[in-house]
Amino acid sequence: MSREIFSVSKAKLPQYDYDTVIIGGGPAGYTAGIYTARAGLKTLLVEGAATVSQITITDLIENYPGIPDGINGFDLMQLFKNQALKFGLETLAKDVSAIKNNTSSPVIWNVTVGDKSFKTLSMIAATGAQWRKLGVPGEEELAGKGVSYCATCDGPFYKNKDVVVVGGGDTAIQEALFLTHFAKKVIVVHRRDRLRAAGILQKRAFAEKKIEFAWKANLVEVIGKDFVTGIKIANVQSGKVSIISAEGVFIFVGRIPNTSLVQNVLKLDANGYILTDDNMNTSAAGIFAAGDCRAKLFRQVVTAAGDGANAAFSAELYVGNMKGEAY
Repeated sequence: MSREIFSVSKAKLPQYDYDTVIIGGGPAGYTAGIYTARAGLKTLLVEGAATVSQITITDLIENYPGIPDGINGFDLMQLFKNQALKFGLETLAKDVSAIKNNTSSPVIWNVTVGDKSFKTLSMIAATGAQWRKLGVPGEEELAGKGVSYCATCDGPFYKNKDVVVVGGGDTAIQEALFLTHFAKKVIVVHRRDRLRAAGILQKRAFAEKKIEFAWKANLVEVIGKDFVTGIKIANVQSGKVSIISAEGVFIFVGRIPNTSLVQNVLKLDANGYILTDDNMNTSAAGIFAAGDCRAKLFRQVVTAAGDGANAAFSAELYVGNMKGEAY
C-alpha cells in the first residue's frame, strides 16, 4: 500500500506524547512492544480492560519454536510481557474508545483511552479477534449456562458429564482433547466429513476413546431452560434433525476481527480484517497492523509475533522519517 512518508526536522513536529501507541496485548502487540521499546521509541501499549487476548485462555501451545515441551497461553504471554517491560515499554490496562488524526501534514494521531487522550506519531493495531457465534436459537440465552467459547475456562465444570464441541479446526480439536480430562464423553459436531485440524491433532482425537464424531452436521439449536440439556443437529445433505443430550456446548467456528475501532479509518476486507502490505502498512499513514486483526491466511502465535516485529520495524522507519532521523 502506498502512502506519503513525511521527513521533517524534529523541531517542526507538533507536540506529541509517544513515538508509537500499540493497541492490543496479545502476541503481536507485545512483540511489537519488545521491538519498538528496544529500538528506543517511546511506546505505550494499551492492552484493554474489557477484553483479553485469546491466547491467554489456551491450555497448551506446543508448536511455538524453542518451547518443545509446550506452555499454556497465559504463561507464554507473561514471558512476552516481562521481556517488553524490561526494555521500558509502558502499558495501560484500559480500552481505547477512539482514534483520529489531528493534523494532515504530518499526521499526528490522537488516541482516546478512558478519560485521557494521547498524541502519537504512529500506531500499531494489534487488536486480535473474538470467537464467532453461530446465532442459533438458545445460544445467546444459554451463554454461561452451558454454552461456552473457552474450554480452558469452563472445562472443569463438566467433570463426568457429556459435552459437545462444534467445529473441526485446530482450536476445536485441541479443546476437545482438553475436555477429555474432565468430561465423560465429548461429541465433536462438524459440518464436513473430515477435519481441518493439523494431522497430529486429528491422530490424537481419533485415538481418544472419549471422543465421538457427528459428521456432516450443523448445530441448529441449543436446548435447555435454566441450563443446557442438549442440542439439535441437522444433516447437511438430508436436513434430518436429531437430538444429542449434553450438558455443555463449546463452540469453535472461527473468529471475527476486533476492528470496529478502525472501520472508518482503515481499509478492511469483506470480512472486516485490516488490509496491509507485507510490511504491515495499512491504508493510513502512520498506522500499522499485526496479528489476527489483519487479513492473512494463517493465524497462529508465531505468525502474530512475526507480524508484530515487522510492524514495529516499519513504525521505527516511519517515525525516523518524521523526525528527520532516517539513516
